[in-house]
Amino acid sequence: MQVPDVSVVVIAYNDAERLPTAVRSVLDQTLQSVEVLIVDDCSKDDTFEVAQGLAAAHPDRVRAYQLPANSGGCGAPRNYGVERARGKYVMFLDSDDVLERNACRNMLEAAERTDSDIVSGLCVRVHLDSRHRKTTEWYPWIYSGTRTIESITELPDLMVFDTLSTNKCYRREFLLEQKLEFPVGIHYEDLLFSAQAYVAASRITLIPNQVYYWNVQESAASKSISNRRHEIANFVHRMEIHRRVDALLKSKGYDELRYRKDIKFLKHDLVLHLRDLPRMGEEYRREFAELANGYLSGIDPNAYTEVQPLHAICAYLLGKEDWDNLLPASDALANKGRLTAPLVEHDGHIYWCEGHLDDPEGRRILDVTSAGYHTKPLTSMALGNHLTSYAGSDGAVRLSGAVVNPLGRIGADAELKAFLEFQPRRKIGVRAFRFPVTSLRRTDTAIEWDATADITRKVRPLGIIDAVWDVRLILVVDGDELRTRVSAGSVELSETRTVRVRPRLTRLVSDRFAPEVTKKGNLSYVLTAEGRAAVRASALIEGAMHGRTAGLAKTGLRRILKARRDLNGGETKLRVYHDVYSKLPIRKGLVVFESHLGKQYSDSPKAIYEEMRRQGVEFEAVWSYAGARPTGFPKDATLVKRWSWQYLRALAQAEFWIDNQGFPLKLTKRPGTTYIQTWHGSALKRMGFHEPGTKRQGLAAQNSFQRSLDRFDHFLIRAEHDIHTLAAAFRLKEEKLLPVGYPRNDALVAARQREAGSGTRERGALAAELGITPEKTVLLYAPTFRAAPGGAVRKFELPFDVTEFAERFGDTHTLLIRSHYLNNLTLPPSVRGRVIDVTNHHDITPLLELADGLITDYSSVMFDYGLLDRPMIFFTYDYEEYSTESRGTYFDLKEKAPGPVVATEDELFSAITHLKDEADAKYSAARERFNAEFSAYDRGDAARQIVAKFFTRSGK
Repeated sequence: MQVPDVSVVVIAYNDAERLPTAVRSVLDQTLQSVEVLIVDDCSKDDTFEVAQGLAAAHPDRVRAYQLPANSGGCGAPRNYGVERARGKYVMFLDSDDVLERNACRNMLEAAERTDSDIVSGLCVRVHLDSRHRKTTEWYPWIYSGTRTIESITELPDLMVFDTLSTNKCYRREFLLEQKLEFPVGIHYEDLLFSAQAYVAASRITLIPNQVYYWNVQESAASKSISNRRHEIANFVHRMEIHRRVDALLKSKGYDELRYRKDIKFLKHDLVLHLRDLPRMGEEYRREFAELANGYLSGIDPNAYTEVQPLHAICAYLLGKEDWDNLLPASDALANKGRLTAPLVEHDGHIYWCEGHLDDPEGRRILDVTSAGYHTKPLTSMALGNHLTSYAGSDGAVRLSGAVVNPLGRIGADAELKAFLEFQPRRKIGVRAFRFPVTSLRRTDTAIEWDATADITRKVRPLGIIDAVWDVRLILVVDGDELRTRVSAGSVELSETRTVRVRPRLTRLVSDRFAPEVTKKGNLSYVLTAEGRAAVRASALIEGAMHGRTAGLAKTGLRRILKARRDLNGGETKLRVYHDVYSKLPIRKGLVVFESHLGKQYSDSPKAIYEEMRRQGVEFEAVWSYAGARPTGFPKDATLVKRWSWQYLRALAQAEFWIDNQGFPLKLTKRPGTTYIQTWHGSALKRMGFHEPGTKRQGLAAQNSFQRSLDRFDHFLIRAEHDIHTLAAAFRLKEEKLLPVGYPRNDALVAARQREAGSGTRERGALAAELGITPEKTVLLYAPTFRAAPGGAVRKFELPFDVTEFAERFGDTHTLLIRSHYLNNLTLPPSVRGRVIDVTNHHDITPLLELADGLITDYSSVMFDYGLLDRPMIFFTYDYEEYSTESRGTYFDLKEKAPGPVVATEDELFSAITHLKDEADAKYSAARERFNAEFSAYDRGDAARQIVAKFFTRSGK
């Protein structure tokens, strides 16, 4: 045989069944010049015999070797294979994985083209335990395109994150010249080998192609090294490998790489083991802490600021060996988003726990104020709930537990009730079963509970189909449901007796519930059998699962599940909307309202709706809402969830559509339906077809967008400015434009008229609701929407020190902050009463009426607030970026702003100090010009004009 281009070293141990598939993935490569070297690590089964058979069947392409003794790892057989390889390049393959069909060809071409020592491609994890063999790409951002680097320092993320050896192709002479070998007798050998190879390589090429399929089977009888984290030796090996890598980087002077690796250790390597801590014994924890803390002491302290708060908290508490606070934090790591600590408030900040606040480092790391636990609604939080005792007898189980009461927010006067819920994980024709909680006790840190579940008499599983059941405690606080998973905590369940159940079907196969702890540490139950029934069940299951009847049942079940998914899928709903619902007669008087894509009851649609109610118009009102449940919507209207079947039918049969943003783009409006588009603000930013992003779209996307805009029958405008901006950007014909102003602004015009007539300003009920005293000057900060890179919604970071504001102005001013409804905001408790988050007030109009002055940046709220003729401050700290690097603006705000334009915190605070004489009096004429240009049609009667034109007899 001629010298092969690539040698693939396939290592195996006790894997006779899967080895042929791995080897076949190499022999079937589109690159034919490939040899296979099977190295068996002295298997105890017939793996080597299978390897010899493969070599005999393919004598020119496959060679088989066996080590004289088992090495206990991957390093020795890989080194053995490299020594005997004949190819110019070497790749590694584990016997339970496979190569992508073009892997060798793609990697060889890249290596030859770039003369690289290493070529690395995309690895794909295939989750064999999942029903649909879910796949996840391994750090895909590293492989977004082809790239060649001369040094690993050019791309630290490669060494920090992709430590695999199997998705790479190595020049064999490079390995031999650099004496690169896998360490033997120690696990996690890939981490060290990859680090050494990266550092030694003179050129590395990355390709975006998938090259390696890593088969992951967590339920396998023989666990992989990475899935045996409960063994302390596992962690010993991991720590030793990390120390060797650190020594390598230190010898090369790669401090930045070491720092990046420290960050990854805190957020990944350590976290893998911390998640398991709550289920480990005391001896394991003690050894684990000793090993981990010895390593953590050498980590750069700045690395703690680069990881998620909970990662840093766990590492810090581990260093203190504070198990009482660390174990709940570890539980939170395993269950993302779960709050497992009662928290503590101190000096205006929220901390994870009470201890260690005398340590400056502890105070910094344990500060979780920014998470907003003190302001989030309890219903939006996943509260930790752990077992404190468990017992079972006579077909019933008795459980006790404690639900976290963060900051004591569930008060002593709260009305409480609760029940346990047993729910099948696969919800197919089986309902959940609930049991009342017999006792509830409130403490400052927890809600303690006791319950008895009579499983034998009450729970009726269907059979094998619903074999796993999860347990939740539903805590009802003043009528609001808080759903919590029940974690096992430190309660030992392994010796707990099973409980008899009465399945509706297959009682011969399974007739007992066995308590089990999930991978995330939560309590669940699994249908099982015992004694003779277990033997009988095993035989029945074996026959049933592989027989003809089972095949038919599985096929039928898959069809049912697919039909259910298809029935509620987008394509099905669109087809029914157009082919069925749109053939139904239009219902006279049916009006569908929507505000901000169903997120709110607000804005001009609300103003029109309420004007119709005031005038006694006869109509059938439907409001759409988004999310799990509607809040704040009118009780005298029909509420339909956006994209539900009821929503689609209402839109198909409506006489009128009224919204301020856009009904779903793919829904065609019927000719008999009138669409009144109120829009939601005058334009400073370029819109529609004036946006660079829209111009870059293909013709098909632009045509689709235009069709959605052509649905508008009427479009409200408030000045000539809207004609040249919004109307032009949406390519609207002149006859569609209604120059009546915005109905939402009728209240602002009326407020100014009342104030001008009486000479006084009435604060109204909202001031009392917010606790604002009459002597305070009220400022409203309402910035525009801020998106993260890629357009994702992000947490809103205040561009000024809100604590400094409270200290300087808190005695005389109250600051209301209303971030965009798509952004999230968290205020520290230290500013309580002086700075108030009003983001959840959907309707901004009452807030504008209340405010004595407005602080904004580029938000269209400036055009609305101008109608009140009150002072405005424009805090444009990122003006150059916003005006030039985003989608552009229609005019220069600095030239037309009816108030001071400031760029720094100092300038902002100075403008607030001189609000009356500078922002108010000095800009009086500018506000008048501003209103004339942008709000000329806002005369206070927009809603009445709309109702008169479309909904009263005289109007019709």
